[in-house]
Amino acid sequence: MLKIRKGDLVQVIKGKDRGKSGKVLRTLLSDRRVIVEGVNLVKKHKRQTRQDQKGGIVSIESPISIANLMFFCKRCNKPVRLGFMISKDNTKSRICKSCKETV
Repeated sequence: MLKIRKGDLVQVIKGKDRGKSGKVLRTLLSDRRVIVEGVNLVKKHKRQTRQDQKGGIVSIESPISIANLMFFCKRCNKPVRLGFMISKDNTKSRICKSCKETV
């Protein structure tokens, strides 16, 4: 089970995009990678496939390793580590290890 999920706000801690933050758009479980909005952009040559569509060079997000990301806590206002907590009704929830708030 991954601690970072779709829709989470994360910050890059390693690599060419260090310091950038964005929302997780998609998780690739088998590769342990995620696609983050506006991070790890690559240029792709697109061909015109229809009359109303334009071709050219476009920037798209490519997958980035989960090891290079940290969850960004809105309450702490910094990247933090996540933990799991099991409540009394046996439901597992993610918590911020700094402020102990449920994510």
